[in-house]
Amino acid sequence: AMLGISGFESSANFIEEQKPGVFPLTLRNMWIAVAIFNPLMAFLALGSLPLGEFHDGGPTDLLAQMGDISVGGFFKTWISIDAVLVLSGAVLTSYVGVTGLVRRMALDRCLPRVLLAKNKIRDTNHWIILGFFALCCSILVSTSGDVEVLAGVYTISFLCVMSLFAIGNMLLKKKRSRLPTTVRASWLGVTVALAAVLAGLIGNIVKDPKYVEVFGIYFVAAILVIAVMFLRIDLMKLLLFVSTSVLEKVRAVNSWVNSRVRRKIDEINSLTVVYFTKGDSLPMLNRAALYVLQNEHTTRLKVVHVYEDEAGIPAELAEHLSTIDHLYPQLRIDFVAVRGTFGPDIIESLSQRLDVPKNYMFIATPGDRFPHSIDDLGGVRLIL
Repeated sequence: AMLGISGFESSANFIEEQKPGVFPLTLRNMWIAVAIFNPLMAFLALGSLPLGEFHDGGPTDLLAQMGDISVGGFFKTWISIDAVLVLSGAVLTSYVGVTGLVRRMALDRCLPRVLLAKNKIRDTNHWIILGFFALCCSILVSTSGDVEVLAGVYTISFLCVMSLFAIGNMLLKKKRSRLPTTVRASWLGVTVALAAVLAGLIGNIVKDPKYVEVFGIYFVAAILVIAVMFLRIDLMKLLLFVSTSVLEKVRAVNSWVNSRVRRKIDEINSLTVVYFTKGDSLPMLNRAALYVLQNEHTTRLKVVHVYEDEAGIPAELAEHLSTIDHLYPQLRIDFVAVRGTFGPDIIESLSQRLDVPKNYMFIATPGDRFPHSIDDLGGVRLIL
């Protein structure tokens, strides 16, 4: 039943490239379609098929069977052809969606950056496309092509993603309550939605636990890949330790491994992140430094203050940054003061001049008087 309301889980992909106001309209149109067609098809199914047909979940080609009984064999064939065309479109859009998702995760260092490689002919991320194709084939093989198992695995995945949307909304309300937004969902609405999604998730798990086994295998595999990315510095240090202690006799190999791994660690740590600060609050600056130390694989932080008048530069900003720089010797902190007006243009200019991607630029949560929407900043992250 949950397959009939799919589409919501991938509707947010490439949201940063949508025009203002498009995403709420997308959600509205999907809700209208679901509210009309799903109950209507359910009533038609109950009216045209014997109740015994639904004892074991109903036929896998329910609409085709309804067309056969209601109109005739030609209508069954027509519905089947239409289903093939619709699902072919769904396959195409799934590749578009997963390309955007994986590319963003690779930019945020959650997945290997090799996935960002582009085909010189078509300018597409070919490793993402080929990897997704291999993943789909492996799921098909592991389930022996059983449509019911495939549908069950998809349903569990869909409900897990939808529950994360609700949980993410709750976290935004708790941690980023001052974040300007055009649409706000009430606590009651989000809580009821989460409860409904969890009820559907539990019901599907209880119905057939074997769906969870297949889902769990791929979920654990994905988590392991992401965990390796977050722990790669520690794993490389472990490799250094092993190479030093175990391969000490083979000095040539040991030296080669050490130099390559150290070079890679230095390469990762040399990446610079930027934090835009408005004032000279020592606690806020300290929290920004701690965030970088705890969440980013880098030893370089540039703190940027954008000013229109030199008299407006906080008097103690440089002194406080010097204090934090001494507190955390493992983190190199540089202070940059830039004349201008803070906004998308100056962010774009600094991103190019400092050679720092915009998703490695951080700001604190802006207030209600902030003249720009977060979407306009091009992927700048909120960390405080």
